[in-house]
Amino acid sequence: MTPNDPAQAVDNDHPTKPNKDRFAAARAWWSEAWDEGGTLHEKWEDVRRAPGAGWHGMANWIKAVAAIAGASLVILLFNGAVGVLLDTAHRILTAVPDVQVGNNTSTGVWATIDNPVRSYIAAHTAGLPITASTVYTLWQITGLFSLLAGFITRNNGIRLTWTCWGLAGIAMVWTTTPDTSRTVATAIAVLAWTTASALALRGLSLRPQFHSSVHTGAPQVTLQPQIHIPAQSDGSAPDNVRHLNH
Repeated sequence: MTPNDPAQAVDNDHPTKPNKDRFAAARAWWSEAWDEGGTLHEKWEDVRRAPGAGWHGMANWIKAVAAIAGASLVILLFNGAVGVLLDTAHRILTAVPDVQVGNNTSTGVWATIDNPVRSYIAAHTAGLPITASTVYTLWQITGLFSLLAGFITRNNGIRLTWTCWGLAGIAMVWTTTPDTSRTVATAIAVLAWTTASALALRGLSLRPQFHSSVHTGAPQVTLQPQIHIPAQSDGSAPDNVRHLNH
């Protein structure tokens, strides 16, 4: 048979099977790893002692595996929760009717404030990836939240949000209302906002606060007890000594 025989090349294409020496080496390593002092035996002992040793006494590699597993579970749950919350928020925000220019359904005194806001939002949201109805719903939620949270918590950040929300609403009323009734509509919006601010800005005072402290002028007396011994003359008797005559 010639060296260029194609049958010989086909036979060489098949992978060779592991020989007995490799299987013997693998069995030897497995047996050695499970012997006392081996790698797998020590790992198994760490797992067996972990329930009784507690978190501080268990092996570090078990702590690392438990921490990674716990973090993965938290991320998985958080990812699912965020998806549910975003889906719920999307449904809530898109459940309201579409806001369009001229589609003002408010009545009474509230319509003087609400209709210009609705018209302003509808006219200035063209081309945005968010609909006018969603913006209007967010506008209402922001005002209601800052009103209630400002009344309950008295937080300065929430109060600032309420202030900006009210000023923006007044500006929208002033911009959208026709010239003939702009002044009256803006005045009604200012009165409504300041009335509601009595709740949102509860406890806020514009008066400067002075903190004074009273210090008494009583002198501080320091007692330092000392014993003074009069100096005695050397070798001479004191002149105030009298001898008794027997």
